[in-house]
Amino acid sequence: MAASTVIASLHLQPLSSPPPNSRPLYLKFNTSHRENLRYLSSLGVIPQNPRFAPPVDNLPVILSAVNFLKSKGISDEDFSRLVFLCPQLFSPTFDISTLDPVFDFLTAELGASTAESRGLIVNCPNILLSDVEYCLRPTLVYLKELGLRNLNRASKTNAHVLNTRVEKLRAKMRFLKSIGFEHEEAARVCGRIPAIFGYSVESNLRPKFEFLVYDMERELEELKKFPQYFGFSLGRRIKPRHWHLKKKNVRVSLSRLLMWSDEKFYSKWKP
Repeated sequence: MAASTVIASLHLQPLSSPPPNSRPLYLKFNTSHRENLRYLSSLGVIPQNPRFAPPVDNLPVILSAVNFLKSKGISDEDFSRLVFLCPQLFSPTFDISTLDPVFDFLTAELGASTAESRGLIVNCPNILLSDVEYCLRPTLVYLKELGLRNLNRASKTNAHVLNTRVEKLRAKMRFLKSIGFEHEEAARVCGRIPAIFGYSVESNLRPKFEFLVYDMERELEELKKFPQYFGFSLGRRIKPRHWHLKKKNVRVSLSRLLMWSDEKFYSKWKP
């Protein structure tokens, strides 16, 4: 459901006034309607413009979703991002309890702490909408078989890799093996550079490999020693630096070619 649809569904009539000094961590439903609106607006869950406020009947559902997510470790500052990327979480038709299996998976199977789970979710909110049985669990098993570790750490790479179907992961392994990596070598590459799972074979990995072999005239063995090559931009770093040194008839290792900062690289080999 689009964010605009959720917002459009989100008109309010004042309810009873809140009791004095009542400011619980999780907002109670006997709080005044206007205060609830201000609260949700401050989180970014609903717009500040009252014309786009939710109907009265929808407000308890939205508050339940907020309270549920906060009980799982989501912080106030995270909600605007969740609303932007997963507006359906705050739809009046969404059953927030369907997220329980995902949180159970993160804790029991991935071994993530509350803080780590929050970090993974904030980095990739769509992980909340993934099916544990058909996506998250098979992916975790496959990644562990390849030797990837510390997948519970709250990094952007881990979050997106965990939310990737196994077949897409296998496609990257097939590519590496097709260019000459043994299975164990390909697995080690993926373990060292899990971000490779997020790269397109045809528009990213293959063009880089072909440039390495045909234009740079490098051997596969050099790539095996420095697979981080795949993590650099072909147009912004690999090509410009290669052609710059080519004009000077200078050849250096891949790591030296790519790891140095622009300042260090171009001060060493001035244009």
